[in-house]
Amino acid sequence: MEKPMSVLVLGINYSPETTGIAPYTSGLASELARGSNRVRVITTFPHYPQWEFHGGRPPRVVTSVENGVRVVRRRHVLPRRPGGIARALSELSFGASAAVTRFGRADIIVLVSPALISSALLLLKARLMSRRPVVLWVQDLYSLGLRELGSGQSSLSERVVAAVERWCLRSADAVVVIHERFRDTLVQTMGVRAENVTVVRNWSHVGDGDVIDRDATRAALGWAHDDFVVLHAGNMGVKQGLENVVDAAREVGPGSKVRFVLLGDGSQRDHLVALGADVPAVSFVESLADDEFLQALGSADALLVNERAGVSGMAVPSKLTSYFSTGLPVIAATDPGSVTESEVRLAEAGPVVAAGNPGALLATAEALAADPTSAAKWGANGLRFRAERLTDRASFDTFTQLLRRLVRPRARYSSKESGNV
Repeated sequence: MEKPMSVLVLGINYSPETTGIAPYTSGLASELARGSNRVRVITTFPHYPQWEFHGGRPPRVVTSVENGVRVVRRRHVLPRRPGGIARALSELSFGASAAVTRFGRADIIVLVSPALISSALLLLKARLMSRRPVVLWVQDLYSLGLRELGSGQSSLSERVVAAVERWCLRSADAVVVIHERFRDTLVQTMGVRAENVTVVRNWSHVGDGDVIDRDATRAALGWAHDDFVVLHAGNMGVKQGLENVVDAAREVGPGSKVRFVLLGDGSQRDHLVALGADVPAVSFVESLADDEFLQALGSADALLVNERAGVSGMAVPSKLTSYFSTGLPVIAATDPGSVTESEVRLAEAGPVVAAGNPGALLATAEALAADPTSAAKWGANGLRFRAERLTDRASFDTFTQLLRRLVRPRARYSSKESGNV
């Protein structure tokens, strides 16, 4: 039997947040704890994607045990508008609060990025204060994000972020990425050694066998039984470029049954609600609890991942792992050559249209509504891809094996040290 490990996980997002990277961080921590490992998490209080603390201002620090994991939550500064310098300062505040928390006697440290700035600060502390191996778990690439969402001209801030990100990636003992394209970017353009990079796919955290009460859910949400509902679920931020969806809904003609629904929250939600106020073919649903979210997801007719034009390599939308679990077709409105396009095409889970083209998005939705046979085939393909490539067991096993491989040399070294005392 393998000796239990003591694992410290540091990340700004954690359960009970249900979107973004939180389900993966909390899922891995809980799985490691189920394997009799001692797991401690340093995080902050739930705040995403609303960018406000759930339930009001929390205390400065709270410690609890959740699913066998000892969780230390430290309050950090939330930005009023989550972007630019304000977001950087927010990440810095979390990094500072986490850095003054005792790391304890962990065998290995896992840093989750985002947030990059806090990860850099915590990596520096780990390097200065201990010989413990550090794994950097990369969910988004900041330098790519700034380049793809920026003005197109390199700025001082972009160069600084790129330098910090490169230092973190090169300084960690191992880097875990969520897609093969990320690995290629790290090795080919950021100078990270190939042997230091491991691909661990984000798994589907939607359970099998969930019973969907389609009629009751659609009635509760105000969807007619014959509406063809195209649902976008998750964060409503700049990266998603959801003005495209509102514009597509604006073009819906008389007699069409296509309806677009935006479910979730985020920095752009109020702007989008105002933009769609006079558009009957688009509606908004607040963030839902897990069981209600799954019911809404499964009661749509097609699921949408929409990206702003120019976004191609910075992230793999986490919503895809949930989408592929529904048996519904996925429409990807994204740039040609993007990671999202490659993922949806690899799964053969649905049609791909150009980002920022509302007419093409609407035409694709209309075509799906008119062709239920193709829609069902794409949905079945997504289910198969999920079963073959996105299982939590495969991801957990790969991650656990990596941690054990890094811990073993330290254990041998510590044993020799003890023998010399």
